Order: sequence, then C-alpha cells, then structure tokens
Amino acid sequence: MAQSGDTAAADTAAADTTAAVPPTARGPAMIAPKAGYHHGDLRAQLVAAVRDLVEEHGPDGFSVAEAARRAGVSSAAPYKHFRDKPEILRAVASEAMDRLRSAMDAGVAAHPPGSVEGIAAMGQAYVTFARTGPGVFRLVFGLTEGHEDDPALQQKGQACLAVVAEAVAACVAGRPDAPEVQRAAYILWSFVHGHSFLTIDRKNDKPGAQIDDWDYLMTVSRGVLGATRGLAGT
Repeated sequence: MAQSGDTAAADTAAADTTAAVPPTARGPAMIAPKAGYHHGDLRAQLVAAVRDLVEEHGPDGFSVAEAARRAGVSSAAPYKHFRDKPEILRAVASEAMDRLRSAMDAGVAAHPPGSVEGIAAMGQAYVTFARTGPGVFRLVFGLTEGHEDDPALQQKGQACLAVVAEAVAACVAGRPDAPEVQRAAYILWSFVHGHSFLTIDRKNDKPGAQIDDWDYLMTVSRGVLGATRGLAGT
C-alpha cells in the first residue's frame, strides 16, 4: 500500500533515530556464540573452555563467569549442568582421565602383546599427557579438593592402573590381580608418575645424566619386568 509523504517522512525519521542510538542503550548485548557451538554441546564446550583456562591460569585463577565467556554462553548457562566451580573442575579431571586411559591403551596396542616396548610406550603416553597439559595433569593428580570423595574419579584412577596391570600380566604370563603383577604395576606407575612431574616442573634437566624419555622408560620397564618374572617363576 502506498504511504503518504508525511507518513514516509515520519518512518524515515524513526529509522534515523534508531540508528543513532548506541547499542548499549538498546538493551543487554547478546553474547556471540563460539564458532561451532551448539546448545546440545554446552557441557562439553564448558569443559573444553575450563581445560584451557586451567592451563593458562591454574584451577584457582579464573571464575565460572570467565569460563562462560570463553565458551560463548551466558554467565548463567554453566549452572544448567554444574552445581559450582569444583564440580566443573571434577568434570575436567574426569574427561582428562578418560583421555589418559585411551592414550595408555593406544601405547600398549602399538607394540606386540607382552613386549617391553608396549610397557615403555604406555609410559611414554603418560609422560606426553603430562607434558602437553601440565595444568590439567596437576589438577588430576594434585591435592585437589573433593577428588578423594568422588567415587567416579576414584574408579577412573583404578581403571588407569588396571591398564598397567593388564600389560604387565601379558609380559609375565600372570594374572592382572596377582600380587606380584599388582606390585609391578604400582612400581612402574610410581617411576613414570615421578618422572612426569619432574618433567613438567623442569627438574629433570641434568646435563650429566642425559635423560631421554624412551631410554628411561625402557630401562625401568626391563628392570621391573625382570624382577617380576623372577617372582612369578616365568
């Protein structure tokens, strides 16, 4: 329908007035969603954002609101999935332990069953996990409040240790639950865990020792497996 000259002029003036109003005066600004974000992925998006923040600032160096901004969602959105910040951090630790277990499994699988190289590769996966994500590694294995009271996290820790026990059992023709196999798994874990922390804390740079990850891991694996075979009578 055609408009009169007066009506068209009024509409033009209204449009000009709207255009002149600064964005902050028109109401709350919308948060731009992060590229690739979908509402169904909110939980995973937040876990990924917090994982990055832990690496940058440590677990105590950021707020839930900052995590929400990083994920490209409103500050209220995280509370649809998590009760508080400690719960988000536990989710990050849980996801990290899943990744660690998968990496350890892949390390063993890359070599013939029952081989020393498979044990060393499993350890290398552990060291690499620590080196590439030291903040999350400390979150998982440090004295983080609430972890010891979370049955799911405890179970995932046991599942990671079970990967070691199963690999050792294959090397010594024993059972994963046999005392000598459990002992060997714990010793291997202790060696690799300590080396990982020394690595990310940059305390293993000893020029005279010339520490190389693979050489270290093969040396430890041969020693522990040799002693375990003796105990197992194999």
